[in-house]
Amino acid sequence: MHSLLSQWQPRLLALATAGLGDDSAHDINHLHRVWRNASVLLEEYAQADALTVMAACYLHDLVNLPKNHPERHLASRQAATLACRQLAELEFPAEKLAGVAHAIETHSFSANLPPHTIEAQIVQDADRIDALGAVGLARLFYTAARMNSALAHGTDPLAAHRPLDDKAYALDHIVTKLDKLPGKMQTAAGRALAERRLAVLTDFRAAFADEWGMGA
Repeated sequence: MHSLLSQWQPRLLALATAGLGDDSAHDINHLHRVWRNASVLLEEYAQADALTVMAACYLHDLVNLPKNHPERHLASRQAATLACRQLAELEFPAEKLAGVAHAIETHSFSANLPPHTIEAQIVQDADRIDALGAVGLARLFYTAARMNSALAHGTDPLAAHRPLDDKAYALDHIVTKLDKLPGKMQTAAGRALAERRLAVLTDFRAAFADEWGMGA
């Protein structure tokens, strides 16, 4: 299997690179990190097909729409269709295409589709783990800047006396979405890794609020 992965990885990279836009939160390094996360999870789930997982990890963002795009929830299905067409042209094993498509379709938080295979569960977990930890924190604020969100509410950064609004305030996103990710992990190994990385975000949120103060 290792030789097969080595054979396909550069081909998958070529496909992924050709389709990348200017979103640094979803660049080639993100794809490498997702595959690295998945590789860690694969050590716990030997029954999973590693080539299917690797293909889905590298091609899951072939269609990547902004978070505020009205068709964001359709992007993963579009990416799955495009990935399968391109893989078929490269003579990727035909019997694995459906598994790759399912893993790509169900990786997306916006699509809200349940993963029914261990490969799809690993890919979904691996992608969401990259939203946590130190890199996840950097991606959060990078994406917030692209959406013209403020860093935090001026006088109530922890939303003690107001509704949370992560479209307006980047810091709110930690509570509105990210701290729920460990509980949504599909695998026990993914949950353990996600919980460790979430601690980075929760510690940061408290420190940020302490330094931010309550306004002038």
